[in-house]
Amino acid sequence: MTAEAISPHMSVTVPIRTVSESNSREHWAKRAKRAKAQRGAVVLTLRSVTLGEVRNRWIYEACMLRGLVVTLTRIAPRALDDDNLRGALKAVRDGVADWLGLASDRDPRITWQYSQERGVPHEYAVRVDIV
Repeated sequence: MTAEAISPHMSVTVPIRTVSESNSREHWAKRAKRAKAQRGAVVLTLRSVTLGEVRNRWIYEACMLRGLVVTLTRIAPRALDDDNLRGALKAVRDGVADWLGLASDRDPRITWQYSQERGVPHEYAVRVDIV
């Protein structure tokens, strides 16, 4: 794979189930375990798409020179309202920031957008679009 093979637009679907964190009534350890698993799944999926030096060069050119727009799309049978959507995708956002090598997800070069799509019954995923 060469640097030219990486386009300035990337779309990856991660097969994970996200839930409304603010409405879930569960033990903190269960919530932390789910967030860790979601964050790790996002990082591993993104790393499998872009490898090594090509990934580093693409990130440097896209993020450091121009900035990035990251759209997180939750795919599920039922929709969430806006504030619950952001909470449900927080671990995914942290995973993308980890993959980009950022110290925090509040870096001003990254613009975060959120959306959701209705999936068929029992279809759960998150699509990460990076432009």
